[in-house]
Amino acid sequence: MGTQWERLIESHIDTRKDSISWINKEIHANPELAYEEHKAHDAFVTTLTALGFDATPHAYGLATAFSAESGSGGRLIIFNAEYDALPGIGHACGHNLIAASSFAAFLGVAAALKASSHPGRVRLLGTPAEEGGGGKLKLIAAGAYADCAASLMAHPGPGHRLPRPARGIACVRMLANVKMRVHFAGREAHAAIAPWDGINALDAVCLGYNGVSMLRQQIRPYERIHGVFRAAGDRPNVTPADCTVEYYVRSATRAGAQALWGRVLKCFEGAALATGCGVRVEPLNAYADVRPSRALCEAYVDAMPAGAVLLDDAVGFLAGSTDMGDVCYECPGFHGAFGIGTRKDGEANHTKGFAAVAGTDEAFGLAMECGKGMALVGWRVLADDAFAERVQREWEEDMKLAAQGK
Repeated sequence: MGTQWERLIESHIDTRKDSISWINKEIHANPELAYEEHKAHDAFVTTLTALGFDATPHAYGLATAFSAESGSGGRLIIFNAEYDALPGIGHACGHNLIAASSFAAFLGVAAALKASSHPGRVRLLGTPAEEGGGGKLKLIAAGAYADCAASLMAHPGPGHRLPRPARGIACVRMLANVKMRVHFAGREAHAAIAPWDGINALDAVCLGYNGVSMLRQQIRPYERIHGVFRAAGDRPNVTPADCTVEYYVRSATRAGAQALWGRVLKCFEGAALATGCGVRVEPLNAYADVRPSRALCEAYVDAMPAGAVLLDDAVGFLAGSTDMGDVCYECPGFHGAFGIGTRKDGEANHTKGFAAVAGTDEAFGLAMECGKGMALVGWRVLADDAFAERVQREWEEDMKLAAQGK
């Protein structure tokens, strides 16, 4: 049945279901892109204030970040609320559910701290722009995770990929990601009258693309390279002089992704040399690999109903990248996953089908269950000294491995 405080956490989350549901629906119904999440930001600040919390709008110098904290002294835990959407397909990554589950977890732990007078602090941190904008990178730089004993969040994924009766996975490792934009500069010419006067930047783009395509044969199974043409000329009868591609390069570790990017860059430099174009690289941002705390993951499995959560990800449930990886390099991190009611291929993350499922009551119920589990883990970090010490010790050992590129 759990301790007195664990029971209080779960029951308090249930009493706040309407507020959590309203936030979930408001975010899903009003999808906003990275750094434009003004409605989501305002909804959170208004709701937290109405519930008696001192919410800080525009936190850490970001217009659409917010922060709310409860408790005093002791250790600090942070629950991350994401809420940005994707262009054209709305909440196709289910960030409304991430926000809801973290909100639920925050409310549960805050209630336990207030009722018990136990030392400790819990923070709900609104983290904008996960979808390529690197919001958590800016929050890290501003000190949002300083002195944090554990940072937790959970991400929805396609439920049809989970073996029944499992509804989630605790230890989800995600790939490091380097994002770059490559600009080629050639020389314009009339493609019919004097094509010999031109230097064709589109040729450089195509050569680079083909070079990367052949490189894919020689990379590791878990590595990924993908890109798009951002600018490839305007008219067929004008030799393209300024062309741009954008590429994401992923590998299992931060060091691995940087090394793979070095190989990709040679494809573009060779294309520039072959065509006579100039080449310029514009860094976008880079996400580190997610390195989950084993101790936090095991505690989450224990906190959830028996059989509901697998400890390890054997199915590649979430194989992308996230700026939560960088948080894992700042403090012990948990980035669990839960499956929502997708029932067929083609309804995985970043599809319109997934966006539709993310707005269902069933998906919200799964987020609530996940929020309760995270709250119990967070409470354990605050209340159990031996457990907190284990979490910190294991994280420090993992950071030594990360420094070696492992």
